[in-house]
Amino acid sequence: MLARETVGNCIGESASGSVPQHYVHKINASEVYLTNWRGDGPDRFRIAAEWPDRHHFDPAGNTLDPLLLSETIRQTFPLLCHAAYGVPMGHRLIWERFSYRVLTTADALAARGRDIELHVQCHDIAYRGTRPTSLSMWTTVTRGGVPVAQAETRFAITAKGVYQRLRGKYADASLAMSRAVPLPEPDLTCPVGSHRTRERDDVLTPPTTDGAQWLRVDTGHPGHFDHPVDHVPGMLLLEAAHQAALGTSADSRDAEGTDAPGICITSLTCQFKQYVELDLPCALFSEELSPNELGHRRLAVEAVQNDRVAFTAELTTAPTARTAAPLDRVPCRAAAQRGGALS
Repeated sequence: MLARETVGNCIGESASGSVPQHYVHKINASEVYLTNWRGDGPDRFRIAAEWPDRHHFDPAGNTLDPLLLSETIRQTFPLLCHAAYGVPMGHRLIWERFSYRVLTTADALAARGRDIELHVQCHDIAYRGTRPTSLSMWTTVTRGGVPVAQAETRFAITAKGVYQRLRGKYADASLAMSRAVPLPEPDLTCPVGSHRTRERDDVLTPPTTDGAQWLRVDTGHPGHFDHPVDHVPGMLLLEAAHQAALGTSADSRDAEGTDAPGICITSLTCQFKQYVELDLPCALFSEELSPNELGHRRLAVEAVQNDRVAFTAELTTAPTARTAAPLDRVPCRAAAQRGGALS
């Protein structure tokens, strides 16, 4: 069964119009990066996107943040489900796995503009009646017609009532957020370990003696919590993995105080094994793996909550020339069912 044959954006307005935020599960329209879409063959789609000139996830330096890339790709999941496959609003998309690979230099990706396009192929689609219950997507991101990144994902689609029964006492998102673990107090002595320029954007504490980094969940963060959710968002877990990889590679200046080569993430592969709840602490553990065939660093990350592994990721990093000095940042903070995450 193929997606409906449609051209234009998801509500039939002008092809240059904006994708409405509820089609990508966003309340804030400024957080919507997709602009229009059209069918490009059986279960194939072309989606235009625009990255903002400035964003609260911009890193220090002149490179595209991997979370901005991942969020742009994530927004295609609900857009195509609702617009092309007829999934009703209110149904939940439950992330199972996600991976991406950067195909070009970070500086080439950094440029913002209107010539970003995502080429999406949906496959392995399971149906119940006329509606999909799970599907996979293969995405190529291009800029100016040149491929710059590729991604693959799979997620399940669940009716609202089924999801609420699945989540039980956690089904009420507002109540779940009110029970979130409090943020730890700031520690002015901790070293800079994140690539973020604001303390509020740090989602991990410095490592404890056993190597654990505790997840910091700020439910008032405008990027991670655009709307109430009943568990830690999948994008926040991706950000934690990014920060774990980049934080352990912190080498911003050499002995003479000169900028040293920066570090960028070139690939990530992750699995969402179970929900990470807001009312329980969650620890991340990182382990160095053998370098890849190019000699680039590889890192395995696990998120553990209540003695269960809830999320795993493997990341590859590579050096990249820094083109701008890092901004001043305020000190960081310190602190000693069914798998998935909503997308």
